[in-house]
Amino acid sequence: MSNKSTTRISNAVIRRLPKYRRYLEELLNKGILRISSKDLSASIGFTASQIRQDLNNFGGFGQQGYGYNVKELYEQISKIILGKNRSYNVIIVGSGNLGQAIANYTHFYRTGFIVNAMFDVNPRLIGLRINDVQVLDAEIMEDYLKSNAVDIGIICTNKESAQSVATKLCQGNVKGIWNFAPIDIVVGENVFLENVHLSDSLHTLSYYINHPEDY
Repeated sequence: MSNKSTTRISNAVIRRLPKYRRYLEELLNKGILRISSKDLSASIGFTASQIRQDLNNFGGFGQQGYGYNVKELYEQISKIILGKNRSYNVIIVGSGNLGQAIANYTHFYRTGFIVNAMFDVNPRLIGLRINDVQVLDAEIMEDYLKSNAVDIGIICTNKESAQSVATKLCQGNVKGIWNFAPIDIVVGENVFLENVHLSDSLHTLSYYINHPEDY
């Protein structure tokens, strides 16, 4: 494998990596050990050329005439995305239906994202345990952040509270914020932000239903 390029990886390539990883995991579960870029293209929906270009950003992993070793490629992409042998400490702010669904998502734990605490302002939720994770009073979140190293804060609050929560998370030295609140928030320059606007995704789907020629 050649040395990794020093060129900055584009956002588009980075966003395709999780899809590669997911499809490779499915291939492993089916017992498929080797696959060509052409066959991977047919499964994943990207062109074979695009796949080769994307992977070449990280040195390339295939062999001409052989294709890709599925297990090796899966492991290498996992290291690129998740880091080597590490886990991420996570808290969820907002313990309603969405927050509880995320806490119950067992795939998190299999891939090293460990939810250690949940927070809410609702007295009826405080004290509950969701997937063995206790819901704490949001009033103590700042103290919790001072005493516990948190890598990722997940915001599942309403839009009125989201920015205030994000500010507290930034002040608490989280490294990244996964925001599900229906508002674009502002974070510190050293904090990575991923907004997930569910309505945007749904509206994109409705566009394609009405304009199938653009799909």
